[in-house]
Amino acid sequence: MEEKQFINYAKSTLKDVVVHHVGNPKEDECLFLSQGSLADRDENLTMLLQKFFLSGFKTPEYYNFTFSNGDLSLNPVCSFAKAIFKSPDELYESSCSIAKHLFSVTAHPNIKAGDLFVVWFPMLFIEDQVHEAVGIFKSENKHSFLKTIVEQYEILVNSDEGINIEKLDKGALILNTDEEDGYRVLILDKSNRSIEAKYWRDDFLRLEPCADEFHQTREFMTLTKNYVAKQMTGEFEVSRADQIDLLNRSMDYFKKHESFDKDEFEESVLQQPEVIQSFQNYDKAYREENDLDPLQDFAISEHAVKKQSRGYKSVLKLDKNFHIYIHGNRDMIEQGVDANGRKYYKIFYEEET
Repeated sequence: MEEKQFINYAKSTLKDVVVHHVGNPKEDECLFLSQGSLADRDENLTMLLQKFFLSGFKTPEYYNFTFSNGDLSLNPVCSFAKAIFKSPDELYESSCSIAKHLFSVTAHPNIKAGDLFVVWFPMLFIEDQVHEAVGIFKSENKHSFLKTIVEQYEILVNSDEGINIEKLDKGALILNTDEEDGYRVLILDKSNRSIEAKYWRDDFLRLEPCADEFHQTREFMTLTKNYVAKQMTGEFEVSRADQIDLLNRSMDYFKKHESFDKDEFEESVLQQPEVIQSFQNYDKAYREENDLDPLQDFAISEHAVKKQSRGYKSVLKLDKNFHIYIHGNRDMIEQGVDANGRKYYKIFYEEET
């Protein structure tokens, strides 16, 4: 069965597109502003653009615009988006302001120059809802491609460089909803995950995670994983197999429950009173250090569970000889040391497949 699209780009409507080129002032590169909206868009180009802009967004990982003193009118991109929602016909003027702002915050020499697209979507289909949206996208990497040309008695092959519509580098979709909370924003940043690349989210857009089920689920699953990997091993004598078993129980809890209850989670996953107390201490310290509110209960996001499951490792690596995949039932594996001091695992099973 084909996986359902998070954003249905084929059904969505792209009304207006403006393209600018934003260089890096640290590299003596310029800002080039186009003279107007993209003209001569046929149906095929429009569909290709919609796929390029929208297909990379796959999960409801929403953010809100913010500002240090809480005054959203001082957040430049939030203000420009608000102006577009109020008067979509003035997209071009706001797009120039957006390009100038991006140019001004491009303050690291490793940030690449690129083409900036500012787009108006009168209808954006996200799961089962329709939204008005402003899209801001940046393409930084050019890709080589070949083009064949048929002439009278031969086929010629030329090479060129252009944008790969399967690989959007940076993007933001600003939905016209929850204006008083700083709108709801989806972001994408694939080209560079290093510290200086955070300028897209932190310096340019100035976003913070929404306090919704996606971020709450991801936050608690990350906290649990960090506790098992960093804190638990320092306080208790615990084998790698025991760590994997606890993470498996944690993942199993999130997959089988629609809502999260912290007391229930601690009793069913952590089980031992001393481990529960250790986890509670770690939870409190972690939240204070990262300025996070306490979480006692929340709805569990299937999207977040699926995304976080990729980082939960169930592989027990033994030197360079063996990998043991532990998916459940910790009682079926035993650890020991033989008379010669060699470590071993004994595995029990009922059926070989």
